[in-house]
Amino acid sequence: MTLLQAIIMGIVEGITEFLPISSTGHMALTGAILGIKDKDFMALFIETIQFGAIISVLVLYWKKFLDFKHLQFYLKLLVAFIPAAIVGVLLKARIEEIIKNPLTITIIMFLGGIILLFIDNWFKNPVVDREEDITYRNSLVIGLFQLLAIVFPGFSRSAATIMGGMQQKLTRSAAAEFSFFLAVPTLAGAFAKSLWDAWRHNPALLTHENIHFLIIGNVVAFIVAILAIKGFISFLVKHGFRIFGWYRIIVGIILLIFLLTGHSLAL
Repeated sequence: MTLLQAIIMGIVEGITEFLPISSTGHMALTGAILGIKDKDFMALFIETIQFGAIISVLVLYWKKFLDFKHLQFYLKLLVAFIPAAIVGVLLKARIEEIIKNPLTITIIMFLGGIILLFIDNWFKNPVVDREEDITYRNSLVIGLFQLLAIVFPGFSRSAATIMGGMQQKLTRSAAAEFSFFLAVPTLAGAFAKSLWDAWRHNPALLTHENIHFLIIGNVVAFIVAILAIKGFISFLVKHGFRIFGWYRIIVGIILLIFLLTGHSLAL
């Protein structure tokens, strides 16, 4: 990996992490297009660069996360996080293998796009517009929906959790915000687990140069994610999911044609 590649990957992560278009899919495909040869480090980079996106949520919603008088907020996040924590640990090796397979990710991205075309019609008449009104049952169901993104890398964690929120009668804005909140423990857990596994089983990945690239990527992702979060909620409230669905379908078709005709994404 080069410095320019780390910066580009950071930009892609910052833009896509909180949009329902799959940051994992875009990162994996971007890494392949950029011709990054070290697949093991690319997988580690994809899993740990999300830390920058976590910090952006904490910065934008710091009042929410530092309001220790309302412990229910943290308990709801814990309830929603538990399914991902369990399944993520059990399927980590499988997930890493899928990340290295552009064709599988492309298919999942395409199918996820089809689903996004219908979300606005499936889930109507929301009644929950504030985090305070989200119940523990709502939180658990949203956490179970998040498993879609873990079992099928390329589906989009954001899309899965927002879909879960809307299925539980949350408004688009409330579902998106809870998705942001839930990203903090989920991505923090993935970040810590990935670094721990690398340190224990493949310390050669944690060279001074690679750590430098991880820091640069996270800083870039943090800056870009702040801008993406600010614009996403207002856009989602006004326009819904269809444009994201069509985007995923178009990108998926282009990439599927490219891959199925015998071309490689590696330059």
